[in-house]
Amino acid sequence: MPPSLQLSFALVMLGCSVWAQDRSHARSMVVARYGIVATSHVQASQAGAEILARGGSAVDAAIAANAVLGVTEPMMNGIGGDLFALYWDAKTGKLYGLNASGWAPQGLSIEHLKARDATAMPAAGIDTVTVPGAVAGWNTLHERFGRIPWKDLFQPAIFYAQQGYPVPELIHDFWEESKDDLKQDPESRRVFLPGGKPPAIGEIFRNPDLAKALRAIAQHGPDVFYEGEIADAILKTSQALGGTMAASDLAQFTPEWVEPISIKYRDWTVYELPPNGQGMAALEMLNIMEVNQASPDGPLSVTELHKKIEAMKLAYADLGRYNADPRFAKVPVKGLLSKEYAKERARLIDPSKANCEVAAGAPPSSDTTYLSVVDREGNILSLIQSNYAAFGSGITVHGMGFALQNRGALFVLDPAHPNALAPRKRPFHTIIPAFMERGEQHIGFGIMGGPNQPLAHAQFVSNIADYGLNIQAALEAARFTVSPLRGCNIVIESRVKAETLQKLSAMGHKLEVRREYSAEMGRGQAVLHDSMSKVNYGASDARADGSAEPEPPPIGP
Repeated sequence: MPPSLQLSFALVMLGCSVWAQDRSHARSMVVARYGIVATSHVQASQAGAEILARGGSAVDAAIAANAVLGVTEPMMNGIGGDLFALYWDAKTGKLYGLNASGWAPQGLSIEHLKARDATAMPAAGIDTVTVPGAVAGWNTLHERFGRIPWKDLFQPAIFYAQQGYPVPELIHDFWEESKDDLKQDPESRRVFLPGGKPPAIGEIFRNPDLAKALRAIAQHGPDVFYEGEIADAILKTSQALGGTMAASDLAQFTPEWVEPISIKYRDWTVYELPPNGQGMAALEMLNIMEVNQASPDGPLSVTELHKKIEAMKLAYADLGRYNADPRFAKVPVKGLLSKEYAKERARLIDPSKANCEVAAGAPPSSDTTYLSVVDREGNILSLIQSNYAAFGSGITVHGMGFALQNRGALFVLDPAHPNALAPRKRPFHTIIPAFMERGEQHIGFGIMGGPNQPLAHAQFVSNIADYGLNIQAALEAARFTVSPLRGCNIVIESRVKAETLQKLSAMGHKLEVRREYSAEMGRGQAVLHDSMSKVNYGASDARADGSAEPEPPPIGP
């Protein structure tokens, strides 16, 4: 072969090699024949993977991992928060939904707050505390799908609470942002600000009070939380602050099995949980997006981003108007998710201009931790659990080492609104687990972050269904999210090309640009089971401290 031809051949081969390794996402998927646990904290993922190796189910592994997350990410989640889950049974192909969100105390009412001169729901404090549903949710899942004894699931979490763990980067940042709020409550300050300040990156943080509470749950079951020693501590904490929580509010609470809601997007079926969660907004947004074909210029093109931003505004306007506890209000889910209604809403999108004032339509009547687990049989658990705001209400239960959620902050005081505060009512909920499937492909996924979640779900689904990205690339792809200012204000990552950002701004979008991987876009996890090959895949968002950890293989002596 002539030297010139040899050089040309070498360059071609080098080009092929570089092309094959040149990609837009940072991490590879975890691919395994056995189970995978994906969480936002490495030690939690490891704890769940170890439970799988002991013969545990996806539910067992998720409970163990979630319990560890309550120790290692105390501002995000824990036994003082709520829980939602979707469980896919590989053998039957059935998808189960669980709503373990707690209700308002019997004594918490609009009249009670108005007597305290409140004109709106407080953002924190004892009057935002609703019954924590997480422990009851764990138990409900375990009774139906668990294999490992209940008491064994909490040993990793007890270990980390008692012995401590080194604080990772992003969790330290969240802790630092919450320090002023933690100082307002003496017990929160004592437990979560050792030495008067948040623990530094790499500093060992211990929470022996939480270890005590977890031991009680492990030994005595969930009843100790709702009727026993922990319940007593919750009630005493509430009473000391003038709260309304009563023993019956805790003792009479039970989670609810619910039927997932779904739509068809392109050739994928996408599932969310029904209200009081905001999953219907993700599905409505996808329906509106589907009216027009995906842009051939890619997911981060001007046309595609504009379409998604405008679809999000329309879906969120409907969400704010209609979402509520369906036991108290008629939520028009079927109408909101109809394809005809999506076409009607899509007609309101101007392809060349941002709409800054979006009203709700009239449909036809008819801080958070997310984790996903797939076990070796292919069963998938998509689970989300949260305190709502960082450290929830800002109130830590005396002697128990955990913060109480502030989910009640999402009620409204307008008695005519579907989401009006009422005793024993569940508030509008932001946390949503999700699931999607096509043929032999089954994906459990979720992306945290308050109001970010529906639009982040829709972007993830589109990345897969429209652009063929794998689950890791779909999680890592640059995203936009909703701004607290609403209107035309959008928060977006800087990985979107400057030229695209300029064109979006010219259309009227008011863009606030964040760094390449911003936690404001949510921290996601995903697992995929291929029913044909029996191979599992896991993905963990680069915007978090976590990982997707495979189940260790069954190596004999």
